[in-house]
Amino acid sequence: MTSSLPALDTLIPLGPTPGAVLLDMDGTLVDTEGFWWEAEVEVFGDLGHALADEHREVVVGGPMTRSAGYLIEVTGADIALDELRDLLNGAFLRRLERGVPLMPGARRLLTELAAHRVPTALVSASHREVIDRVLASLGAENFALTVAGDELPRSKPHPDPYLAAARGLGADPGRCVAVEDTATGVASAEAAGCRVIAVPSVAPIAPAAGRTVVSSLEEVDLALLRSVAASPSPLTPEARPPGALPPGSPVPEAAEPATGRGPAAQGPAAAPAVP
Repeated sequence: MTSSLPALDTLIPLGPTPGAVLLDMDGTLVDTEGFWWEAEVEVFGDLGHALADEHREVVVGGPMTRSAGYLIEVTGADIALDELRDLLNGAFLRRLERGVPLMPGARRLLTELAAHRVPTALVSASHREVIDRVLASLGAENFALTVAGDELPRSKPHPDPYLAAARGLGADPGRCVAVEDTATGVASAEAAGCRVIAVPSVAPIAPAAGRTVVSSLEEVDLALLRSVAASPSPLTPEARPPGALPPGSPVPEAAEPATGRGPAAQGPAAAPAVP
């Protein structure tokens, strides 16, 4: 029986380490962005409306309220926002019953972060019910904290989710590295003052100051995370995105951390069990 954990003599030497690594879920760690679009197409088809592919790039990575509201507006569907949210969540959860496919490199990255005891949070625009279902596949023990889109007054692209995660981990946002797959998520992390590694899923993301773009999560390892975290902060007043906080700024009290249920919210991430 073999172990997925690195041998002690192969561990990466000590060096500058991110204050925390903040990971998006859908499209970054799990290959579920397509599930969301399938759910949206199904629900609106049942309502008598066909969704054009052009709308996919608008809703990808966004919080449920924003995405559902946008689709109601562009289709003219006669349905209340709360009812639509329930239908979309239900259609998505049914798809999860097929299994949750992990993105290439996701398991290896989580194992490496746990082995080196890097504080790690899951920061998602998905609702708590969805996150808890996916955590069964990702391993709740891999995250010291989880933040859900329905547990904060504002979700992505606002900075609140990443500020909440950093604050919950006791980390300076300016020393955190976020990993995201959509422009919406990147905007959220950058507005919080985090350095960002973008792994585009549905739509391209251009490189920018403080933003490293890679083609696959398989390219993201502790060495890259350390390199990004140690790089000089590019978020000068001129380069900072609108609404961004300077790195090291106090986290507003309104952005309370949204903790997960069960072991994911109880303390530092533990190494995954050896199979």
